[in-house]
Amino acid sequence: MTGYFTPALTWLGVLMARPTAFVVLVCYVAAWLLFNPQSFDWHAVATVATWLMTLFIQRAEHRDTQAIHAKLDDKLLRVEGRARSELTQLDDEEPEIIEQHRSEEREGLGGPDDSTGR
Repeated sequence: MTGYFTPALTWLGVLMARPTAFVVLVCYVAAWLLFNPQSFDWHAVATVATWLMTLFIQRAEHRDTQAIHAKLDDKLLRVEGRARSELTQLDDEEPEIIEQHRSEEREGLGGPDDSTGR
């Protein structure tokens, strides 16, 4: 049973780290305000703030994880003598940029593409 949930949860976690998740939250709040503005009290504000902070934390963690993986990939390449120093600044990039970098590196090596973001 966990064989089905684990990949789905991993995919969902990666999806929640995308900017689209913030757009979905804004659309949800807009729909809430449009269809039932009377119920949007301080409890609702606290709920939305909690979701927003969760998305911020998820995005930061995803960025850090992607940067660590890219650096580890570079360490493995260093064994072959192909390491580059610009990866020390990779922590400051957006997760999508880091994922793109990793994909390009994998394509350059002819390795399999890892679509889970790990």
